[in-house]
Amino acid sequence: MGTTKTDLFNAEQNDLASMLKALAHPARIAILQHLAKAESCICGDLVQELGLAQPTISQHLKELKTAGFIKGTVEGVSVCYCINIPVWEQCKTVLDRLLR
Repeated sequence: MGTTKTDLFNAEQNDLASMLKALAHPARIAILQHLAKAESCICGDLVQELGLAQPTISQHLKELKTAGFIKGTVEGVSVCYCINIPVWEQCKTVLDRLLR
């Protein structure tokens, strides 16, 4: 299989594809839903809430953080995660323009 030719597409198309790829897993959707309700939480909370192993949750959090959907702050020995509202708003705006 050949490499993706991202240079054939504009920046907005490539950015949206990256964002949607980060959202394309049900565990990540569940994490975002939980964070939206709780406003913030630590990885251990998500392990209890979703019933997935801690390393699995950590990997999903890493993907969401890399895409910019969440941000984390260190609180003692834990990282407290919350939704990165400006990035979420940007994604919603780009999706809205896509469908027009």
